[in-house]
Amino acid sequence: MFQKLPTWLRHTLKWLLIAGGAGIFSVLLAYFAVEWYASSWVFDTVEQVARNRVALILGTSKKVADGRSNMYFKYRIEAAVALYKSNKVDFLLVSGDNSLSYYNEPLDMKKALMEKGVPEEAIFLDYAGFRTLDSVIRAYKVFGQNRYTIVSQPFHNKRAVFTARQYGIQAIAYNAQDVSSEIGFKTQVREIFARVNLFFDLYIFHTQPKFLGESVKIF
Repeated sequence: MFQKLPTWLRHTLKWLLIAGGAGIFSVLLAYFAVEWYASSWVFDTVEQVARNRVALILGTSKKVADGRSNMYFKYRIEAAVALYKSNKVDFLLVSGDNSLSYYNEPLDMKKALMEKGVPEEAIFLDYAGFRTLDSVIRAYKVFGQNRYTIVSQPFHNKRAVFTARQYGIQAIAYNAQDVSSEIGFKTQVREIFARVNLFFDLYIFHTQPKFLGESVKIF
């Protein structure tokens, strides 16, 4: 079949197939590199988690688009409370998006934490955690934490820990309960490409947080 095609077209198809194969390989390599590298610092039970002064809770919206409760939010709050009440951390740094006047992830998470018994003085807010990379680096550069415990779902924790350790931050992570595959399917698909994008951020563009600003002391 291909012998009947013009030579230029056969060569074009050949290189497109090679490029496509290389692209798929790169996606898989990025995904499993994060998976393998971060697994030693990500833990499923409170008992496994070493004590750190601060936990970094990665932000997410309280509600999903149709108005229902966001289970990622609910489970991250529960995990953060478990760490705090088990005396695994002294302070909770909540980092999320506050780019719109009617949308405030850090404040929503602070209210949820306080409703579950965490005192206000133990909670610090980072309003410029627009991306995972921003949250991780700002915890170090703005809030002065070179060693902390990240709280999110397993797939997210691995990418966050990978990011932190590439910057020399001694981060570990505690896994919040994951959501069902039916609810979380789109998020899991996005995670594949988020890990590819992470390699561009870290090794090609050397991306930095959108904002840094003045230092904040966690006391």
